[in-house]
Amino acid sequence: LIDHLSFHYATRKGQWVINELSLEVDSGTVCALVGASGAGKTTLFDLLLRFYDPQKGGVFLDSVPIEQIDPMALRAQIGLVSQKPALFTGTIRDNIAYGSGEVTQDAIINAAKAAYAHDFIENLPDAYDTLLGEHGVGLSGGQQQRIAIARAVLKNPKILLLDEATSALDAESEHQVQKALNELMKGRTTLVIAHRLATVLHADKIAVLNKGRIEAVGTHAELITSNALYERLASLQFNE
Repeated sequence: LIDHLSFHYATRKGQWVINELSLEVDSGTVCALVGASGAGKTTLFDLLLRFYDPQKGGVFLDSVPIEQIDPMALRAQIGLVSQKPALFTGTIRDNIAYGSGEVTQDAIINAAKAAYAHDFIENLPDAYDTLLGEHGVGLSGGQQQRIAIARAVLKNPKILLLDEATSALDAESEHQVQKALNELMKGRTTLVIAHRLATVLHADKIAVLNKGRIEAVGTHAELITSNALYERLASLQFNE
């Protein structure tokens, strides 16, 4: 539950990036956040992860204010897959296991299979022992994303934050990554930042953000006929 949340950056006092924003996301459902650049979508994710604390309002996880939860314990319950995966110099095994503590090779392989990554990993020169360069150098964009998804699968989070992980991929890579994301989302509470509306047509709920506020909430079918901003975004994208 996000309740009357308001936030501005310290260097921009009075310029609210999030302004009196309230949103309820039911457990196990998918909620998409859409809106123009600068609407506050990424900042909202940063607040949910407690990279910042709001000046007003609050965020509640199972009725508990998140500021009462240890930040490490909070983030242990959240899996984040962003447009640019956070991969580091090291083996593929280490990159998948990062953040999950001591895990078995079988668990890593099962996570990779769930992320549709196992086959391409096995075809690499040293399979799971293949060394990656900084930021995943040596893998394609789609392969990097599937490694990041495998990491999230292994972590087994309660909540997923997806920052449109397919937006920079070609059609074939997008198809593979979207399949992996669909597996990852099963049974989890998921918030998706959606730059491309085609990826969230079947979300349980879509929240339209505009200048830090939620302008409308509904399904795609509801919003396309009731909200001018959503209708304009949809018209531009689907006409293209």
